[in-house]
Amino acid sequence: MSDAREPKAGTALVDAIVFDEDGLVPAVVQQHDTGQVLMLAWMNREAVEQTMAKGDAHFFSRSRQAQWRKGERSGQTQRVLEIRLDCDGDALLLSVDQTGVACHTGRLSCWFNTVRDNVIQVMMPQDIDPAVLYQGK
Repeated sequence: MSDAREPKAGTALVDAIVFDEDGLVPAVVQQHDTGQVLMLAWMNREAVEQTMAKGDAHFFSRSRQAQWRKGERSGQTQRVLEIRLDCDGDALLLSVDQTGVACHTGRLSCWFNTVRDNVIQVMMPQDIDPAVLYQGK
């Protein structure tokens, strides 16, 4: 039995996405060859369309209420190799080739904190100082 919310095969991606009440969909970003989860960002229809048209990751900043291309300030870009839509149509998975670090803190991944014995511990060192990463930008 098929779930009525399940996107239909052959439907264009932007038409199949179930955007939230703000017109956004969460996008998990994963390194294509290692499987490492790099970050989570938000996309609106324009960001999805720009990503598909240009091949590099575009997102929507909820805090700035603006479109942005990954790496436009830092140079740390993401070439999108594949986009997957989840079974409900309300989340995306981007398989990318990451250039440099993905996190604005200067780490490869935004997922560098772990919880052990109910205490947050940093498990990944900085690869680059954010002051250097964003100098003059």
